[in-house]
Amino acid sequence: MRILLVASAFNSLTQRVYAELTDLGHELEAVCGAGDDGVREAAVQHRPELVIAPMLKTAIPEDVWSRHVCLVVHPGPPGDRGPSSLDWAIAAGTRRWAVTVLQAEAGMDAGDIWASVPFTLPETGKSDVYRNEASDAASAAVRLAVARFASGSWKPRRQDEAGTDVVWRPYFRQERRRIDWAADSTRTVLRKLRAADSQPGVFDELLGAQWFLHGGHPEHALRPCGAPGEIVAKRAGAVCRATRDGAVWIPELRPRRTPGGPPMFRMPAVDALGARLPESVPEVPAPLEPPGAGGRQGWTDIRYEQRGAAGFLWFSFPGGAMSTGQCRRLLAAYRHALERPTRVLVFGSPRDFFSNGIHLGVIEAAHDPGAESWANINAMDDLVEAVLRTTDRLVVAALGGNAAAGGVMLALAADEVWCRRGAVLNPHYRLMGLYGSEYWTYSLPRRVGPATAERLMREARPMSASAAAEAGLVDRLVAAAAGDFADETSRMAAELADDAGLTDRVAAKAAARAREESVKPLAEYRRDELTRMHGQFFGQHEPYHALRRAFVRKERASGPVG
Repeated sequence: MRILLVASAFNSLTQRVYAELTDLGHELEAVCGAGDDGVREAAVQHRPELVIAPMLKTAIPEDVWSRHVCLVVHPGPPGDRGPSSLDWAIAAGTRRWAVTVLQAEAGMDAGDIWASVPFTLPETGKSDVYRNEASDAASAAVRLAVARFASGSWKPRRQDEAGTDVVWRPYFRQERRRIDWAADSTRTVLRKLRAADSQPGVFDELLGAQWFLHGGHPEHALRPCGAPGEIVAKRAGAVCRATRDGAVWIPELRPRRTPGGPPMFRMPAVDALGARLPESVPEVPAPLEPPGAGGRQGWTDIRYEQRGAAGFLWFSFPGGAMSTGQCRRLLAAYRHALERPTRVLVFGSPRDFFSNGIHLGVIEAAHDPGAESWANINAMDDLVEAVLRTTDRLVVAALGGNAAAGGVMLALAADEVWCRRGAVLNPHYRLMGLYGSEYWTYSLPRRVGPATAERLMREARPMSASAAAEAGLVDRLVAAAAGDFADETSRMAAELADDAGLTDRVAAKAAARAREESVKPLAEYRRDELTRMHGQFFGQHEPYHALRRAFVRKERASGPVG
């Protein structure tokens, strides 16, 4: 079936719908951020049998939805209407929610219901929920709606005939998000932060400047002494602010845009504050290995744990981006993990993003973006090399969520890649104007063959987890909900560590690495890749810097990438 995807941006959900419907054999075209005229032109050019809108900030033009069946994915249950559905649900502490596929009509979210899939809302940030529980529900709802439409016999339900209570929820404005640090409990502060974690953030004033706060995690171990709202500690680039009954960690800040100034973007909180942050604020590192079970631990972005002969190095960075400093800290943690007596080492994300490679935001904010790009890619390469050179145990990359660019190549450095079924992979760099490094010229062809490696890089399309497994990028698909991925991975790792043939497998792996090193050392792959990357980071006419700037600041890129 010819399907046209219409979206305000080619975001994670749009990519997942595109990839999964492609897997089902449908002929997909996508038009993203093109405005009404662009949607009209795409509808005329592609003559779709069905139009699907996975993520829209504006309405589909009437002359399009009146001629074509247009299905809109709404992140709310039947009867829910408005542009901020997830924000309201998370802020209210709602436990059960849903995604509904509606037919477009004149009234916003008022169309006939083609499918609705419920899910449980976890206590985490909106963007995490959107990419995981809501994405799983949306995927199921879209596939069900497409099958019903294809049948030619299924009739959607009118909302006024389905016994649906209509609830209009207006745009969730900053006035409702504002934190009263003296009065709000830690639980209330966390809900406000989580309901706005990626966009739009929570507006606040801090250290004489205006900011948007992004992300929020409870602090259980630290006993802050400061007044509510005061910064009492820092850790891994985040700041800890006291509440009236505890404290919260805020990983990222975004400066308020000045009149006439460029769009601003999220940064690690400590970096964003810079010299404003008093020197008296202590760095309070979290132990890499939390103390014994029973106590509640404070927030950290990297932790190690061991269960029998299996070790687990879990990490979670905002947006999946890994700065120079984060790469170096993760490499230090990986080396620590190698000192532990395990037969299997799992590293990855317990849920949500695995990695998207270098941190374009930190690079964009740097005094010399070229130099910071160079430092960042070398730090990524150091980490990937450490994984590739691990020959005394089996290494597993656990992808609890999406991965892209260098993050995919980091996963491919492992002996096995385990991926949650709902994840989307983007194994390419071209859309950022980069050749790529992270030893991809070694790892990717080794996995999928030279021809497929070249095609993946050239086409630069998102892949579903199932398609990635079929291509050879993924070894095991994990059919678990986002919140269950870490436990299921732990169970699988324990079974692998007990495998009687594991010792022989590790020995064969070490022998193969030695043979490959004698044919072409890893250093040669790195040198060749970085030679290309150096020119792109420091060349005067390379597109990378303009593409990075547009991506980070959410602007339209000036031109296409060849």
